[in-house]
Amino acid sequence: MHRDDSRSAAPSAAASTSPGFPFETLRRFPDVEAENLQAFDATDRLLSARGAGLAASGGLAGHKIAVIGDAYGAITLQLASTGLRGLRVHQDLVTGRLALAANAEALGLSGTFESHELDRALLVGVRLVLAQLPRGLAELEEIADSVARWAAPDVVVVAGGRVKHMTLAMNDVLRTRFADVVAGFAVQKSRLLTASQPLPVPDRPPFPLCSAHDDAGLTLCAYGGAFAGPRLDVGTRYLLGFLDRVPPGTAVDLGCGTGALAAAYALRHPAARVVATDRSAAAVRSARATMEANGLGQRVAVEHDDAGGQLPEATADVVLLNPPFHLGSSVHAGAGLKLIAAAGRILRPGGELWCIANSHLDYRSALQREVGRTEVAGRNRKFTVTRSVRRPPRRT
Repeated sequence: MHRDDSRSAAPSAAASTSPGFPFETLRRFPDVEAENLQAFDATDRLLSARGAGLAASGGLAGHKIAVIGDAYGAITLQLASTGLRGLRVHQDLVTGRLALAANAEALGLSGTFESHELDRALLVGVRLVLAQLPRGLAELEEIADSVARWAAPDVVVVAGGRVKHMTLAMNDVLRTRFADVVAGFAVQKSRLLTASQPLPVPDRPPFPLCSAHDDAGLTLCAYGGAFAGPRLDVGTRYLLGFLDRVPPGTAVDLGCGTGALAAAYALRHPAARVVATDRSAAAVRSARATMEANGLGQRVAVEHDDAGGQLPEATADVVLLNPPFHLGSSVHAGAGLKLIAAAGRILRPGGELWCIANSHLDYRSALQREVGRTEVAGRNRKFTVTRSVRRPPRRT
């Protein structure tokens, strides 16, 4: 339901064997780990090297530096290894935050940084921002606006990405908030953009954006990093057509995105207890705004959590699930399989998982293994909706 960041491009052999900070020891855990998924990329190395150089030449202390989009801590921890302390960090994914903490502990660098949301506390007084460029222009717009709004007047933003994912539109977005934007040369298939001289910002931040969907009876709200923005994506829209068949009870929207499924279920079942969870901070902020827009702010709890890990076992009557099947630029079923396993843990015996997935994905064996008896409730040219009933616990 949300954009899922990853490091799918391995660094060059020369980079991975060069002396210095031990990037190779960093882990993605508790995020999905696989041979083709890395905990760092060449952009992390480029950003951290540029950041360390600017910090040293500008005499910057750590509390004057903010790092945004550091997936698993590579940038933050490399800077910390140079002696910087009080670094401010914003990571969207709760799994990234846990991985950063674990990697810091393993390297003896715990306590060298402060975690923040994308807000004033992250940026006030900051003179250097290092950022991994997000894929979505809306997310970049929110980052640029936040920096121009709250950071120091002489702030410099260094934002990097893999060349194959960068577009000229990113330069244009930065120019809406900064007078000077310069693109650097490509290094190991990565490139840095440098922005400075913040421009005046509107009185109100541009996010969240809200959009009414009268056909679905919902208003959706979204911050910049939320998947699909305030639109109702076609998969969620198709699953909404099955809510008449979903029983009332305690329900969990797992990987809730902007909260469409949780909101629709809560509106349909006024007495139900509903919890929405997502590992993306942007999704959680968006879902909370969606609940407020639909008069559900006091009825639906929205939690920043990895695969419902904080929810007790065998307590849900219903789980609603529209799982992602990409990790960054890689097609990978790991995230979806993790959510399916979580649904099996959360559901009480006899509880129902209603799941929608692209029809070319074969989740049925995983659904039967992790949850129980699974049937196809509906299928169109693109999507398949399944209903799985949680089996009773096995007797020992």
